Amino acid sequence: MAFQKEIKDNLEKFLQTPGTINDAMTAAEKKTGVQRIYLAYGVLGLNALWLVYGWGAPLLANSIGFLYPAYWSIKALETSDLKDDRKWLTYWVVFAFFSVLEYFSGMLVYLIPFYWLLKCLFMCWCMMPGHNNGSEIIYNRLIKPKFHKHQAQIDKVVGDAQNMVGGLVNGIVQESKNLAAEHIKAN
Repeated sequence: MAFQKEIKDNLEKFLQTPGTINDAMTAAEKKTGVQRIYLAYGVLGLNALWLVYGWGAPLLANSIGFLYPAYWSIKALETSDLKDDRKWLTYWVVFAFFSVLEYFSGMLVYLIPFYWLLKCLFMCWCMMPGHNNGSEIIYNRLIKPKFHKHQAQIDKVVGDAQNMVGGLVNGIVQESKNLAAEHIKAN
């Protein structure tokens, strides 16, 4: 019960924060006579229904998982505080990790009931404010230990890939110079 009250209090605080959402909620309250918290519940409920039954549920879920964090990541880059940078970098590592997993799971995602709603809830958990949100837990318990265990092999693969791409680019540049020189001689 305390967790639900905390979520409700945080939502009400968010809805009262000066800005576009507060302005929209104020206008909606005046127009409908319904308190903003109930309007927010309605919007959240409609989103949940859309994620379960609606066309474009993958787009909505991925937009929610991308747009809000992208906005806050840009804001974090514009501050000198490194804590917010770390928070959003951690989120993007987890987001990328699960995006790759999702890609390779293919049709499996369509066999899981309410997958897009669950994914959206998962992404919201990962981007929650404060410590011990989903991103920090998954990064610290899953990704970071595996990374440290296999860092030497990963560094070797990345170094080999960089050398291969660098050699390819150098070869293309040299071949372009040769073709340009031949073209100049021919004219």
